[in-house]
Amino acid sequence: MSEVVVFHHARGLTPDVLAFAAALRSAGHEAHTPDLYDGATFTTLDEGLAHAEAIGFPTLLERGRRAADALAADLVYIGFSLGALPAQLLAQTRPGASAAVLAHSCVPPAKFGGEWPAEIPLQLHLTEHDPLALPPNTDLEAARALAASGAAELFLYPGTDHFFDAETMTVFTERVLAFLR
Repeated sequence: MSEVVVFHHARGLTPDVLAFAAALRSAGHEAHTPDLYDGATFTTLDEGLAHAEAIGFPTLLERGRRAADALAADLVYIGFSLGALPAQLLAQTRPGASAAVLAHSCVPPAKFGGEWPAEIPLQLHLTEHDPLALPPNTDLEAARALAASGAAELFLYPGTDHFFDAETMTVFTERVLAFLR
């Protein structure tokens, strides 16, 4: 089984993120859920993004890095939305990463110093018409480019919301569990 670090989205370490980590644990994986917000959670995405901006993205990335430093090197990094940033950074730059799953977000690998490492399996999960992933943002473009290059498996879900609804979350969880097997 895998040792996994699950980075939360902009609303914080909320019950939906904890439920996903619990599903991983139920399947036999060891799942860590670092809290990049020190206990703060938010009802809306806008409130969470404002909090993230107040903390600063470099600080959040550093908190993600410190959380991983306390763990073994052979990790799977999973990130939801904002949490995709530390997950992608660590998968690309920290030696020993075994795989990564990015949901709701993906940045061009060059943002973290280069190409996606060929030896690290990558799954990407985005909503087709998520306004936060469409141009002028680059998330969907970056995800499509990674998939076209053969570096990633891309799953696009129907909808216009940033976060997955309950049905999509079930499908996402099943796909991640299959990926981890």
